Amino acid sequence: MEQKLEPKLEGISEELQELINSEKIKIKEYLKKLEEENSKPNEVPKKTSIWRVLAYFIIYSFLGFVIETTFALLNYGVFESRQSFLYGPFCSIYGVGAVVIIISLRYKFFKNNYTLFAGGFIVGSIVEYFVSFFGEMLLNVKWWDYSDRFLNINGRICFLYSIFWGLLGVYLMKSINPKIDKFIDWLKEKINLKFLRVIVSFLIVFLFIDCVISGYAINVYLVRACVENDLPVSNKEQVENYYHEIYDNKETADIIYKYWNNEKMILTYPNLTIELEDGSLKRVADYYPNINDCYYRFKDTKNSM
Repeated sequence: MEQKLEPKLEGISEELQELINSEKIKIKEYLKKLEEENSKPNEVPKKTSIWRVLAYFIIYSFLGFVIETTFALLNYGVFESRQSFLYGPFCSIYGVGAVVIIISLRYKFFKNNYTLFAGGFIVGSIVEYFVSFFGEMLLNVKWWDYSDRFLNINGRICFLYSIFWGLLGVYLMKSINPKIDKFIDWLKEKINLKFLRVIVSFLIVFLFIDCVISGYAINVYLVRACVENDLPVSNKEQVENYYHEIYDNKETADIIYKYWNNEKMILTYPNLTIELEDGSLKRVADYYPNINDCYYRFKDTKNSM
């Protein structure tokens, strides 16, 4: 009996050894392939059409609005407006930042994760600086202030958030944007291309008009807030002259109070600040405590900024 079993056991042993050896070969081949893929530089993508760039701006501006609103809800317990413009659910700095980062990193820094990080660090910081700069120069407002942060430049950018920009550059190019590209390609398959371009064109025109109107509304709102509350701003005489130039005209004043009154502006821009003569930043909504500054407050905290 034992003599009969020995050849069978030897045959099974040989088959198991062959199976193990074949699996070892497969594992080695897989590891070698994985190592080769990781050692290869990232392939430079094809050129991006202007339509896709515009679609990026719209999509990322909307995603930015969702992110900012969720952030305020989770961190401050308040459901409030985080949109850039008066009439659309868009946060434009995300759209601008994403487009500039994607275009810059796609062709200049798309070698490996280190260059993507460096590109995100540099490009993101530049975008953040100039958005802050133009906001202050054109609208006389500061959207954020990093003056108390380590290694900041004029309070507009700082080292910590530049690190975040670098990490975002890697994650955006490796994970987020490929999914956005697939989503855009899916839309192109499901919807007529000409119709898609009409939608994109309409939204871009809408955003441009919304931006212009919002810029004017913010300007007249801040001027009104300065005069109504007698705020000690550096250019107070100029502000008062501009106030009378606008609000002494009854027709203009009626339009402003109808569409861009304090209730509308505070609800839309609850965290808008103004710089006083001593350099301090004050939240405009705090001068109007009787006006609701959010849609709903889950926590008993007044300032969500």
